[in-house]
This record gives sequence, C-alpha cells and structure tokens, in this order.
Amino acid sequence: MARSHSLFFCKECGTESGQWVGKCGGCGEWNTLVEAPTAEPTSGGRPGKRSAGAHAASPPAIQPQALDSFDIAAGAAHPTGIAELDRVLGGGLVNGSTTLLGGEPGVGKSTLLLQVVAAVASRARKVLVVSAEEAGGQIRARAERLGLQLAAIRVLNSTSVDDACAAIETDRPDLVVVDSIQTVHDPASASAPGSVNQVTLSAQRLIASTHASGAALVLVGHVTKDGGLAGPRVLEHMVDTVLTFEGDQARQLRMLRAIKHRFGPTGELGLFEMGADGLSGVTDPGSRFIGDRRDGITGSAVAATVDGHRTLVVEIQALVVELSSPDAAPRWATQGIDQRRLSLLTAVLSKRADVTTGRCDVYAATTGGVRVGEPGADLALCLALASSRLDVPLSPDLAAFGEVGLSGDVRGVGRAETRLREAARLGFKRALVPASEACQVSGMRVVPVATITEALQAVGLAARRNAA
Repeated sequence: MARSHSLFFCKECGTESGQWVGKCGGCGEWNTLVEAPTAEPTSGGRPGKRSAGAHAASPPAIQPQALDSFDIAAGAAHPTGIAELDRVLGGGLVNGSTTLLGGEPGVGKSTLLLQVVAAVASRARKVLVVSAEEAGGQIRARAERLGLQLAAIRVLNSTSVDDACAAIETDRPDLVVVDSIQTVHDPASASAPGSVNQVTLSAQRLIASTHASGAALVLVGHVTKDGGLAGPRVLEHMVDTVLTFEGDQARQLRMLRAIKHRFGPTGELGLFEMGADGLSGVTDPGSRFIGDRRDGITGSAVAATVDGHRTLVVEIQALVVELSSPDAAPRWATQGIDQRRLSLLTAVLSKRADVTTGRCDVYAATTGGVRVGEPGADLALCLALASSRLDVPLSPDLAAFGEVGLSGDVRGVGRAETRLREAARLGFKRALVPASEACQVSGMRVVPVATITEALQAVGLAARRNAA
C-alpha cells in the first residue's frame, strides 16, 4: 500500500525539495519550485534510506575500458536527407542520440519532422512516430498534402510512455519521433502530464529505450511565452542536442539553430521556406534577402554578416523621425535587431560622430524576416541610421561590415574575405571594412576605415552633417 505525498521540483534545474521554498537551492532562482505529487511505500522504512550493508555491493556489471578500445564509428552521423537539417547537425543524426526540437506553435516543427521521417524511410530505414497530440488521420492528411510516401511511416497514437517503449522494443526502429514530450506521460506517476516530474520521467524512459535499441530519438518540445523551452531545465541537460526552430508566421522564412550539440559545433544556421509543399531549403539566402531592394532610399544599408559557417548579405533599414511635439516621448522599435545594440550605437553616433537622435523616434529592422545578432552588422546599422537622420541615400553598390566600439572605432570581426566574396557575387562593387581586415577581392573596391567618422566621410555623410 502506498500513501500520497508531495515533492517540489525546480522547473529551471530540476532540484528536488520536500517543501516549497521561495529560492531554489540548486540554481538560486526565485519562485521556480512547483508541486509534483508522488507516492511512497508505507512500510520498509523511509524512502531512500539504505541499510548498513547497502554499500557492500557486488562488482559493477560494466567495467571501465581503455579509451582506445571504443569504436569511433559508433558516433558517426547518418544523413537525414534534409540538407539544411544535416548542415545544422554536422552531417545528420547519430544512432542512440537524443535531440530536442523546440519552437512556437504553428512554426512547422511537425511538418519538418514528418518530412525527415519520410526521407529516412525512403532509405530503407525503419521509422516510428509517437503522436500524442494529433490523430493518425491528421498526420496522414498532412503527409498526402506534402506528397510523402505513407506505407513506410509507422505511427503510434498514444500518450502513454509504456506504449511508446513497447513499440520501440518491438519494432526496433532506426528513428523515433515523439510529438510532444509535454503531452506523453508515465502511468506509474501520479503527476499530471506536462508537469516537471512527468516530463523528466517520460524523457528518461524514452531515452533509455532508444539507447538500448540504438535508435535516434527526436523529442518535440513546446516553448514558453518568453521563447524558452517549456518544462524543467534538466531536460536540456538530458539530451545530446537542442535545436530551436523559429520564424515569423506571417512570413515564409524559418530558421533552425543548434544551441547545444554534443557531436559537433553549435551556432550553425539552417534556412527553410514554408510553402504549399512543406518546408524547402533556402540555397541562396543572399539573393532572397536583397532581391527586392530599391535604390535611392534613405536609411538603407547592406551588411555582410556571418551566422555559423554561413555568410549572409542582409539589408538593414532604419527610420529616424523627429518628434512632432516637444512633449512627446521618443519611441524605439526593432525587428530582427537587438534593441540594446541599437541604443548603444545611436549613443556612439551622437557622441563620436555628432549624429544626434535624442529627440527622434528610431526604428530599425532587417528585411526578409532574418535575425542578425553578430557585431559585424554594427557598421551597416550605423550607416543606415545616419543616412535616415541626414536624409541622404547610400550608394546602391555599397556593402559594409565591422564592429563599432564605444570609442567610435571600427573593429575586425573575422572572415573578411569570405564576406567580401559573397557581396561581390551578389553584385556589390564597393565595401567599407575595418582597417585591420582590409584585403583584395576581385571585382570589389575595398575601403578600409578605422573609425565611424571615417566611415561617414567615405560615403559622403560627414560633409552633409557639417553643412547641416
């Protein structure tokens, strides 16, 4: 017979506590402990208490081995057949690995994974989809709409981890997809599905089952309103790879990134475009991001940026508008650009280059739905802000890159030649680059600049500023 009691788990780090406290003793965060009812036996002493002879255990079943005795091929990646996903994963999925894919509802996580299982199945490999959210008929309708082969895809409609583990043991698939980890549950636990305890227990059992069978496991995870993965933070530590899938639902562009990856580097970017036939890889993002750019528009500059190992040439737009009333408060807004970085660069422009925006509304955005986070876009953003503030358009064949420091200096950001070659391929003839990274590229006139003032002089904005 078991009696019910409650434990409290931190939803950030998974630390267990016998009672609720305001501050987690594991990670130090406040108000993160949530209640998870469990059960414990009423006889046999206190749970977790060992007898005096408990430490006199028999030798372990698994003995230590010399490092050179392990098989390197066991960690080899197997391509999924989806090129952009394989780019982010460094080649594909590893047998026995666990991948957590997170993203907002409706961004296309289920569509992406359905295309993945179809591509893997087409290579004569066995796949299993554990669907705890959608009915089998819904999955079939989506697969038919995408033009996928249905017969090789096996689907288990169940929310029970027991059913999923039994199917994994019986079918012995090469790839298992669970959609989603927040909706499956372990019947042996009294916790509600989606609770910290349930998510942790369910993930542990699924990982153990796929490790035993050698299958690659992909877990779909929901995200919170702040954009973080829902559930306990310990879930991210349990898996081998954490992928984020993001994009504006009003646009077709989707971005896939690895924020944790035990089998390769993180930070690689995969680009997809959502269409009637599902997700397709974006092979030439530069042409996509600047294809609709118009000449002679103030506040527009082109940045040669790097995301992971990918070079992206992106248009950055800025709009600086003087306030109509002296009593009005300035407004700031960004899209695809960190607003804190925008605030810093406007302060640098005001102090170091005399381009003031204090009594103005300031807006900045990237085109095409892409998000730019690297400091190499600083110089282009400064040029766009100055162009809009002074109402002077920049040359349409100009690209720029470089980090702008608080002293107004333009610093190197690496991979200069790669950035310039991509800009030249897209038709740009002139580039402003940090003086420390000046190099020669065929068909490109490279203009080295050491400060933001020199950059404004090189594009003719300093003269207009002084005249004003």
